[in-house]
Amino acid sequence: MKKELKIFDNPRNVTILLVVFFASLVVLLIIDFFIHKHAEFGWEGYPDFFAAYGFISCVALIYIAKLLRLFVKRDEDYYER
Repeated sequence: MKKELKIFDNPRNVTILLVVFFASLVVLLIIDFFIHKHAEFGWEGYPDFFAAYGFISCVALIYIAKLLRLFVKRDEDYYER
């Protein structure tokens, strides 16, 4: 039986996808400098504020989850007792 290749099995396809993804991110960050924002608060008007806010929030969620794991984690045989 021959293994069917998927689109992500070829490293070249993955590289192309990553290049397109990161290029689109850069284009969106550049476009953000030229768009007028109707900011409710002063800091929302800074260029790329929401990109930085989203990144910092994501990193904070990861570290909070790692911290909470110390309290929520159970032994390997917890449910077998």
